[in-house]
Amino acid sequence: MNVKKRIDELIEQLKAYNYEYYTKDNPSVTDQEYDALMNELVQLERLYPELKREDSPTMRIGDTVLDAFEKVTHDIPMMSLSNAFNEADLRAFDERIQKAVGKQMYTVELKIDGLAGTLHYNETGTLTLGATRGNGTVGENITTNVKTIRSVPLTIDYHQPLEVRGEIFMSKHSFEKANKRRQEEEKTPFMNPRNAASGSVRQLDSKIAAKRALDMFIYSVMDPIDHGLDSHYDALMFTKALGFHVNPMTKRLNTIDEVIDFINEMTEKRHHLSYEIDGIVVKVDDITCYDKIGVTAKSPKWAIAYKFPAEEVRTQIKDIVFQVGRTGQITPVAQLNPVLVQGSMVARATLHNEDYIKEKDIRQYDTVLIQKAGDIIPEVVRVIKERRTGQTKPFEMISQCPVCHEPIKRNESESAYFCVNPNCDAKKMNGLIHFVSRDAMNIDGLGARIIEQFYNDGLVQTIPDIYRLETHQADLILKEGFGQKSIEKLLTSIENSKDNNLDVLLFGLGIRHVGAKVSKILANELQTIEAFFTVDESTLTAIDEIGEVIAKSVVNYFSQTAHRDMIETLQELGVNTTYHTSKQQIKEQFKDKTFVLTGKLELYTRKEAKSLIESFGGKVTSSVSNNTDVLVAGKEAGSKLNKAQQLDVNVIDEATFKTWID
Repeated sequence: MNVKKRIDELIEQLKAYNYEYYTKDNPSVTDQEYDALMNELVQLERLYPELKREDSPTMRIGDTVLDAFEKVTHDIPMMSLSNAFNEADLRAFDERIQKAVGKQMYTVELKIDGLAGTLHYNETGTLTLGATRGNGTVGENITTNVKTIRSVPLTIDYHQPLEVRGEIFMSKHSFEKANKRRQEEEKTPFMNPRNAASGSVRQLDSKIAAKRALDMFIYSVMDPIDHGLDSHYDALMFTKALGFHVNPMTKRLNTIDEVIDFINEMTEKRHHLSYEIDGIVVKVDDITCYDKIGVTAKSPKWAIAYKFPAEEVRTQIKDIVFQVGRTGQITPVAQLNPVLVQGSMVARATLHNEDYIKEKDIRQYDTVLIQKAGDIIPEVVRVIKERRTGQTKPFEMISQCPVCHEPIKRNESESAYFCVNPNCDAKKMNGLIHFVSRDAMNIDGLGARIIEQFYNDGLVQTIPDIYRLETHQADLILKEGFGQKSIEKLLTSIENSKDNNLDVLLFGLGIRHVGAKVSKILANELQTIEAFFTVDESTLTAIDEIGEVIAKSVVNYFSQTAHRDMIETLQELGVNTTYHTSKQQIKEQFKDKTFVLTGKLELYTRKEAKSLIESFGGKVTSSVSNNTDVLVAGKEAGSKLNKAQQLDVNVIDEATFKTWID
């Protein structure tokens, strides 16, 4: 027997059967026949390891054990989607689209309840990287585990770098098998398929991931126009032709009425699917419209996720307690008899504020119906008053902070009460947790539990204390879970955070009404932290997207001596307080110009090139149009280059781009 020939035959057979099963949804062999061929291949590769190919299906068995997952920065951020909860939300979305770009067709996809991931293939068609979404900007390298997913091609017949994104998930059948195995091993069962999938792709031992039988549906192609694609539906069919798994329920529809009909149909059918879904994603099909429609800080405006009506479950309120947020807002919370809601055990539900409770007449010991708002946050829907006993008493709002016991105050024109004590432990602790969080200063190793521990131990009482932790290494080494390596890693993360841009610092400070997007707008306009010390409300409200409420909050925050002193201390400790893309850097080649990047860049990543263009006064869009001023063409530039030449757009290569920057 020619062993190499037989190995090649088996690989091609198994790849073809994978394509039939996952892409065509029409397998021609039984699972037993497939397994027999796979076992034969495993045995041959074991006897002749020198003949094992990189694209062999046996790579899916998993044999790699990692110490940890390395971080991956996404060239194009992996954004989340804004939500729609009813027909009115969907029609409002359609109205916004029509107002921006006229009547459009929509592609609808099932919103799989799993974990977002991205796959990168090089110019030879080889899978080079699989990564999680992470915080949208930075994810984890899970390539070894992605290779164990049978529906993910290890190689594709396409000779241009390609990035596709999708949802990694576990089918209901695989979930049941995994839980049965865990029960046999006397381990705690997974709560739901989503958690099971998420935990599986984060296994350092790829053999464990391989046993979990994960799957992946592709839902987008990055830079589709570079690949000659101007329709989202066509982009999905393009990936399907390459061997990727695309959800068979995906459709292209003509009107929002057809979208609503599809949603109503799937609302009835969703429980009969072989996998969990929690909604329907609606996207404008015409990709060339995306730049004009635009994005927010977190979500594209050309897509929306309809979330199914939440499941309602009955339980009893054991107590109503109060928690204090980082701004001092007092939020009443219902402590419940634990109950399973949509796959998760729920023991607490927000009651929002005093007005909400009184409007619904919610009381301690009431029997209530709860649901997850948007399938995420538990909330009380209504009280079952016929089950009410003589134990219940009308709700009364507390008059003192539950932590510091100082008087609380209700803001005029608001329903919320606030603790106004600047030294309230709960406010300070939650402020610290926000400061180090992933969306703010992103300090790895300082999660909520660690911050709480350090706060109670007196190591971190203020934000500047975080940057003094290096002087407490002798204390840290005595704490459980803190070895020399973990301490060094934590201190490195703290040191790296000093270089964050001013907008990140602003968001981390937790100024009321100042989110991530507003922080960026303000930092770009004012440039330095010192400018915030003297700015007035009229100057702020003159800035686009800054209203009176935000302006008043910003001026109030920086007028306080304690806040100024803290910021000056941070400066002394080496924390950056300026905006890196200062207005003085603006260059004429970039000022008010629209750029498009295409092809393979060698000197910069796409993200670096985009950041540089924006820092010098330009903007970057993804498609070439009459509004494009400059096309930066890297190697293997495709359809964008042809279109730019047709429109007489100024085309420069990467070397010229570098001279413009230098």
